[in-house]
Amino acid sequence: MKTAVSIPDEIFEEAERLARRTKRSRSRLFSDALREYVATRTPEKLTRQMNAALAEVGEDNLEFSGSAARLVLERSDW
Repeated sequence: MKTAVSIPDEIFEEAERLARRTKRSRSRLFSDALREYVATRTPEKLTRQMNAALAEVGEDNLEFSGSAARLVLERSDW
């Protein structure tokens, strides 16, 4: 889909430099940036990403996670 958007000149210039440096088209750069922005602000996607990261870590670190969580809770005002 084609669309027109207005962005500040300095952001556009930085994006142009990044596109050239990474050998991507401007459209690809903006699409990638928007995809990342949306993914990090969509709770369901963020939850899936967190679950995937936890699955990679495995259950071996549950003891550490539990200890860390306890410390945080002990130091928090209820």
